[in-house]
Amino acid sequence: MQRRTLVPRRWRSLEVAGAAASACALGALLAVLPAGAADEAAPKPGQACESKPRRQFDFWLGDWDVRDPTGKIVGRNRITRVHGGCALEEQWSGNGGVTGSSLNAWDAERDRWHQTWVDNTGGLLHLDGGWKDDRMVLSGQDAPAPGTPPTLQRISWQPLPDGRVRQLWEVSKDAGRTWTTAFDGTYSRRPVTVVPGTLP
Repeated sequence: MQRRTLVPRRWRSLEVAGAAASACALGALLAVLPAGAADEAAPKPGQACESKPRRQFDFWLGDWDVRDPTGKIVGRNRITRVHGGCALEEQWSGNGGVTGSSLNAWDAERDRWHQTWVDNTGGLLHLDGGWKDDRMVLSGQDAPAPGTPPTLQRISWQPLPDGRVRQLWEVSKDAGRTWTTAFDGTYSRRPVTVVPGTLP
């Protein structure tokens, strides 16, 4: 949903004039370009998202069972490529009824990864970070209640040698001096079910 911005009346005429000038400039440019050149210059869907940084989180792709440190399955997570490979979409379903999703993408302008998470409890997280040592590490802070300090959030995803992935979510209420574990889960790929007479 786009945000509507109220523009002071005295600026509206300048906005209209600027838009008209931009349209004229674009029209003049297209008039002198060879036929088809504008189409060739425009990035084709997905082409701009094949750079190495954008592939750093690919190890998380898949359909997973997620287990706690005791080995108990606590939920299912499905991560897929979306928007021509320019982002990863997460769909979480916990055994306790919590569902959530996140959108993850490489932010080239800020040279970092970003995740926006939402869930059915009203939770919302904005995390930023990148590849550090042998794992993806994203962090941020929640919006504090009046009179309370913000809680720092740090989540790491580590690909393991056997193909599993460990996700460790830590929180700090003292500006990062100490951290406690909010979630520690290990991802195992769900078995592929093949229906007789169909391709796997």
